[in-house]
Amino acid sequence: MSSQVILVVEDEPSIREGIRILLGGEGYVVLEAATGEEALAQINEAVDLVILDIMLPGISGLKVCEEIRKTSTVPILFLTAKSQESDKTLGLMAGGDDYLAKPFSYAELIARVKAQLRRYCVYRGKKQAMSMDTDQILTSGRLRVALDRNEVWKDGMPLDLTEIEYKILALLIQHPQRVFSTHMIYESVWGETYTYSANSTIMVHIRKLRTKIEDDPQNPVYIKNIWGKGYRYETEKTEF
Repeated sequence: MSSQVILVVEDEPSIREGIRILLGGEGYVVLEAATGEEALAQINEAVDLVILDIMLPGISGLKVCEEIRKTSTVPILFLTAKSQESDKTLGLMAGGDDYLAKPFSYAELIARVKAQLRRYCVYRGKKQAMSMDTDQILTSGRLRVALDRNEVWKDGMPLDLTEIEYKILALLIQHPQRVFSTHMIYESVWGETYTYSANSTIMVHIRKLRTKIEDDPQNPVYIKNIWGKGYRYETEKTEF
């Protein structure tokens, strides 16, 4: 049985209890919080996943996510009663990794939970296993990317990338000038079967990545949009 720790942040007691019973039955250790303040007080390195309701009393789920992202890359799965694309986009822009609209099936929740934990634990395992003797550093223009861990530098200064942002950059920078469709990016980075709705998810993460690696995100030098085809990493115009 799993001993992974999941923090459930939900102000509705019945929903919180249902999730706790479901996840407990799967062998997870479940922590609970009814407010954003309670959630932030419980975040630590032992937490492997946060299930976070967007609509919370006091501090909103979006703000909680932003605060968590200042110190942690723990995966965050948003729960929301809203289904508009704009609300989903806001969640991803705040640093969320995935979202699930209410009402949801328990089967779908478990599938999302396991997918996030699988990616996070594989990534964290690689990070724990690395050594200075096996560093794999790829340098391209002003960027340096450690291919064996989530570390990126620009002009020698470290950049704070999330796991998803790092994976997208690592995929593109290892194959410069190659155009990757959204289909290819999603299945390579997320490890799941592509659906059309994934396009907005990819666009949001690339937009966030550009704000971190580009001098002018509105006029990107590194990650180019090839309209109707996808994205590619440019090397021709990267200058010191």
